[in-house]
Amino acid sequence: MKENKDDVLLSSLVQELRRGTIILSVLSQLKSPQYGYSLVVLLEEKGIAVDAGTLYPLLRRLEKQGLLYSSWEVESAKPRKYYHLTDSGKNIYNKLCEQWLDMVKNMDNLINS
Repeated sequence: MKENKDDVLLSSLVQELRRGTIILSVLSQLKSPQYGYSLVVLLEEKGIAVDAGTLYPLLRRLEKQGLLYSSWEVESAKPRKYYHLTDSGKNIYNKLCEQWLDMVKNMDNLINS
């Protein structure tokens, strides 16, 4: 079945909307340390599908920005790199949540007026 022009455009616009929420989605799941694949699974269980090819570069960028730090767990059969929120990351996450709630309220006012 052929996609029409509106379907393609809608898909592209939805992807743009999602892109803006992925950082907040990831930070929300780091209240306890997680490794990459566990984040993919947690987010998917909550309705946010994130491709590993998107997630891992994002984790590295957030670590470089000082919002996360990582540590290797080598005790198990398969070593895993765990990501943790830094104090700065917790602070930024809380402020992003406030901003998000304000945006949702404002968008709701726009959509429903």
